[in-house]
Amino acid sequence: MKRKTSIFLGALALVLWTALPASAQHEGHDMHDMKGHDMSGMEGMEGMDHGMHAMRGMLGSYSMSREASGTAWQPESTPHMGVHTTWNGWELMTHGFANLVYDRQRGPRGDSRTFSENMLMGMASRDLGPGRLGLRAMLSAEPWTIGKAGYPLLLQTGETADGVTPLVDRQHPHDLPMELAATYSVPVGAKDSVFVYAGLPGEPALGPATFMHRFSGMDNPEAPLGHHWLDSTHVTFGVATLGWIHDSVKLEGSVFTGREPDEKRTNIESPKMDSWSLRASWQPTPDWSLQVSRGHLNSPEQLEPELDSDRTTASAMYNRPLPTGNWQTTFAWGRNDRSSGTVTDSFLLESAATFDRHTLFGRAERQENDELFGHGEEETGPVVPGEHHAGEVFKVGKLSLGYIYDFLHRDNWRTGVGLLGSVALLPGELKHEYGDNPVSGMAFLRVRM
Repeated sequence: MKRKTSIFLGALALVLWTALPASAQHEGHDMHDMKGHDMSGMEGMEGMDHGMHAMRGMLGSYSMSREASGTAWQPESTPHMGVHTTWNGWELMTHGFANLVYDRQRGPRGDSRTFSENMLMGMASRDLGPGRLGLRAMLSAEPWTIGKAGYPLLLQTGETADGVTPLVDRQHPHDLPMELAATYSVPVGAKDSVFVYAGLPGEPALGPATFMHRFSGMDNPEAPLGHHWLDSTHVTFGVATLGWIHDSVKLEGSVFTGREPDEKRTNIESPKMDSWSLRASWQPTPDWSLQVSRGHLNSPEQLEPELDSDRTTASAMYNRPLPTGNWQTTFAWGRNDRSSGTVTDSFLLESAATFDRHTLFGRAERQENDELFGHGEEETGPVVPGEHHAGEVFKVGKLSLGYIYDFLHRDNWRTGVGLLGSVALLPGELKHEYGDNPVSGMAFLRVRM
């Protein structure tokens, strides 16, 4: 226990330390060093992404802006918020956000609540020996600001948050340690490199960049319904990844712990390394990023330990820099094939665009879900009984649209207010339990760097 506590405190110190030298932002960076990278159309971004485009990637010989969550890629033209500096040979970056949200989910299974979702991440990289060392720490206060009850979100399902009941029509909080990871990459040619990634917790090579880290999804305060079909493994207690990069192509494989985080959201769990995944990524241009992945998750659900799942995903991300902002769109498909014989698919299309102080974002989802009535037990939150539907697969969906106005926008900081409206798309047999396509909404205050 003392060793785990020391690891966590060291990670926390790294995050706080990298946040301190803000006065040295962009020190020593020369934008012309990024040869071959098209920065046209980025003049209006007020410096928010320049540090990431100037920093070298941890895994290969390209801009850091290509790298997203874990070892996942995004379009290299994607802008980033963050505080960037150099110190004694290290390149440092701090990035984070906090949303204060009032959430009103309507209908018989709806609820309302005020909560905060948040994240703080620190990164450090430097040349070491023949290669490059990278360190990452990501933390969240959601165990306290959201808690074990989660927040109301119609049609959302996923892991338990209290270890007893499944979360249905609610979204779980993230763990306090979301990522404590290290990478080491070695060039093996002008455009080739090999790398290793290890995290406790970390993210295996499975799925697209997680919704909290892709530009098209990060401003939406709702977690996608397809989170547990696409990117729920972004907090995994025990990950080791080996990869090879050739220019615009990346091939990688991971061994990791299949079980999702337990109800103790502030601890570090023991790794089991009982699952595997493979992923191929391709960036045909700086504005496109494509991936396909396949993985086997051993006993992912705490409440259904006898079931394994095979997950397959494919996604395409397109990013377009604008004169005073940026526009990104993501399409993703995920399939869960359970050892019980149930196969379900989830489709996601989301987009976000920024123009000066304005942000517009939207998401459309369609999925097959067999967990809307839990495991035959009483679900967490206000629920109309529906045991006769337990285990039945329903085709459901959601449309959402939101807007944010940043009343403070200085260099690497954005502070704004936002509104989000969504409508649940339901089959006729669920109208009794959910109502007639209930409309829900969120109002929120956002701070991001």
